[in-house]
This record gives sequence, C-alpha cells and structure tokens, in this order.
Amino acid sequence: MKNLITCVFMFWVISLFSQNKEVLYGLKETPQAMLLNPGSRISYKYHFGIPFLSHIHFNGGSSGVSVYDIFQESNVDINTRIRNKIFELENTDFFTATQQLELLNIGWKNKKGYYFSGGIYQEFDFVLYFPKDLAILAWEGNANYIGKEFDLGEINTSGDLLTVYHFGANKKINKKITVGARAKLYSSMLSFRSTSNSGTLVTRLSESGDNIYEHIVSNATMSANTSGIASLSKLDDSSQVINKLLGRAFFGGNLGIGVDLGATYEINEKWTASASILDLGAIFHKNDVESYQVTGEYTLDGIELLFPPLQVGTPSAPYYEDLIDDIEDAFIVDTIYNSYTQMRPVKVYASLKYNFGQVIGGDKGCNCLKMGENQEYNQSVGFQYFSVIRPKGPQIAATLFYYRRLSDYFSLKATYSADSYSYSNIGLGLVTTIKMVNFYIVADNLQWYANLAKAKSVSLQFGFNIIIDKNE
Repeated sequence: MKNLITCVFMFWVISLFSQNKEVLYGLKETPQAMLLNPGSRISYKYHFGIPFLSHIHFNGGSSGVSVYDIFQESNVDINTRIRNKIFELENTDFFTATQQLELLNIGWKNKKGYYFSGGIYQEFDFVLYFPKDLAILAWEGNANYIGKEFDLGEINTSGDLLTVYHFGANKKINKKITVGARAKLYSSMLSFRSTSNSGTLVTRLSESGDNIYEHIVSNATMSANTSGIASLSKLDDSSQVINKLLGRAFFGGNLGIGVDLGATYEINEKWTASASILDLGAIFHKNDVESYQVTGEYTLDGIELLFPPLQVGTPSAPYYEDLIDDIEDAFIVDTIYNSYTQMRPVKVYASLKYNFGQVIGGDKGCNCLKMGENQEYNQSVGFQYFSVIRPKGPQIAATLFYYRRLSDYFSLKATYSADSYSYSNIGLGLVTTIKMVNFYIVADNLQWYANLAKAKSVSLQFGFNIIIDKNE
C-alpha cells in the first residue's frame, strides 16, 4: 500500500495543471487574448492562426506539494517525507490538469466595424481533491485510530477531454466601450465525475463481545458519472482508441453549448477596465453513458473460524469468498444508463490598468489625442482577478502586472500573482510582430526555472499567427 501511495504522489506532482492565463489576458497584440476576453480592443483587420501552432498551452501545479518536497536529496527517508506531507495537506488541497491545443483560429473585420473570429481547439481538464482521511488510513492503517471516523466523502474528482468549436463577434460601440460575445459548441470525447460521495469508516471496540474490534461502514453513498469510457474499454489496441476519440472530436461525441461574454471600458485617457465570463454553458451526456452508485452499511466484527480442522481431502472453508459475498450483499451497486447534464467550469477575469509613458504614434513627450480615438501609451500597470468554479468552491488568483511596448516589433508583460498554489508567482510574456508574422511565448513561476522541482505550478504557452493590416 505504501508503494502504491508513493506512485500516486509521483503522478500527482509530475503531471499537474491549472487554468489561469494571467500573462496572456489583456495582451492584445495576440489574437488568443480574445479567447480570454471576447470584448478586448482589436487593432488589426485580419488574423490567421497557423494550424496546430497558433496556441499550445501546458500548465502544471498542485496547491500543497511540489516534486522537491517528496524527491529532494535528503537525510530524511522518502517514506517519512511522504507521511509528513499527507498530514500537512488538507482535504481542500487539490491537483488539477489542463492542456489546450488550438487547431484553427481566424478573424476579420467587416465594413461596419465588427470583428468576427472563430476556430477550433482541443482541451483536457482534470481536478482531484486530496482525500486526506483515506490517505492516512492507507498509509498508517487503523491500529492507532480506534474510534476515528474516516470520511469517505473526501473522494472528489472529475475530468473532461473535449473539442470546442467557437465563433465570436467584437464591436467598438463608442470611444469608451468595446463589447464582445462568443458562442461555443462542445464535443465531449470522454468525461468522468465523482463529486457527490458520503459515508464513514470507523474501527471501534466491539459491543457484541464476539471480537475485540468491529469495523463499521455507515451511510455510504458513492457515485460516479462517466461517458465515452465504457466503449473504449472494449477496444483491442491503442490505435482503435485514438480513432474512436478522433471521431468524437468532430461532432461525434456528446454535445453541449456555451457562451463567453466580455467588455473593455476606457474610463479616461489613462484608466482602462475590462472583464469577461467564460464557458457559461453545459454538456449533455447522452451517448455511451454509464453511471455507478453504491449504497449501504456494513459491520465486520471478525471471521468465525471452524474448529477442529477439516479432515484430509475436505475442501478448506471459503473464509475470503464468504467475506466478499457478505460485503456484496450489504452494498447495493446500481449501473445507470440515463443521460445527465454537466455544467462547464465557469471562469471569470477582470482587470484595471493605468496607462502612462510615451504616446504611441506621436512624438516623444506629446500627449495629443488622435481624432476620434483614445490615446495609447507604451506602458501600463494594473491589477487582475481570476476565478474558476470547482466542485468544492472557486479557485481564485490575484495578479499585479507591468506592460511595456519596447518597440514597433516587441512588447512584454510581467506579472506577480498570488493564487491557490503560491503567493509568489512571477510570470513573463513576450510578443513580437515582424511584418505579418506574430509570435508569442508566455511562462510563469520564473523564479523556479533554475530548479523546476521546487515549483508548485509551472506554465508555458506559445503560438504563431499571421496578422494583416495592424494599425498602431
């Protein structure tokens, strides 16, 4: 059991991801900023994302443990380090995984000033909350926890693999306000969710007198919803699984709908506010659905042994088989094939920034306003807010940022974030647009890049686009 938990910790701390894109948000030189705020300001007439290269995104993080915490070189035994972390973590600590690959992204402005954009991207999203009571039970056993009720309801996890088709419109209403909306069609390739569990497991002194201890499972209700998984388990090899998933990616999976909304408000020449709400929608799981529910109670106060020993040639008593049969009789296991609806994890961004520095498009030191346009400056500082809805409540991040346009070809954005992973996340994004070729690269937790094992979250995003008729 200890070896199993060691392997679980290795999986958790090596392949863990988060969703906040604090550096990319508001970085209007990149078309991908519109996916975080469909109401962002746009200064070009056309864009084309290079297929499969316009946005590649990997994030990694855990709220309570890093690779270094477990696998550092130390005089302390690794089993002791794992045990210490099990007791330090809380059942509200979580591990998440998010990955995105943009397949297509295009946009254009029409004669009426509307900027339309659309595309396709693939996304994987996973979250697991740390089941502290069960981890202690698995690692320590129950000998030192007589009378303690272990909470079975701490099992809480979900995961989704899907393709998103989207189309949006952006419009500058007047000198101050830009608004936008984006419609989304989700095609779910596979999904699982187990978030509504309850029950307790306790070992206590036996009241019957038949044994010293009795082990009691009370009010157990465990459930899991899955779609797209049962049929995959029947396939023979990985190539069949991949072909099946690809078929679901192109409208062959369980479908859903959603919407993104956003706006930017130019308060005055120096101050700008923006906000967006993303993935306000749901997926309707109807195909290849299997849900499981287990309910019941059980008390084990020992196994009655048969004496004297059975005669030679007589089969031994089936103690283990009888125990399994008793447990199966005590718990009702239902397999349900009914459709179900799953809400998407809603994300919210908001920002307030102060613009200053040199006027863009004007002489140095000149603060003249362009006719009918808000004046732009080459520097800004500000504050950003992010939250995403999760099964046990929202995960929140706050960010301070500094933006600098270095030249006609280069811009950068530096951030300092406090989130559920750490209070000292330093990020940096660089954007370059030379002729029509736009390239951006974004990373965070830069202070740990000398030793990534110490970081509780890591992020990397990059992409290539073609931008036409960029107006400064």
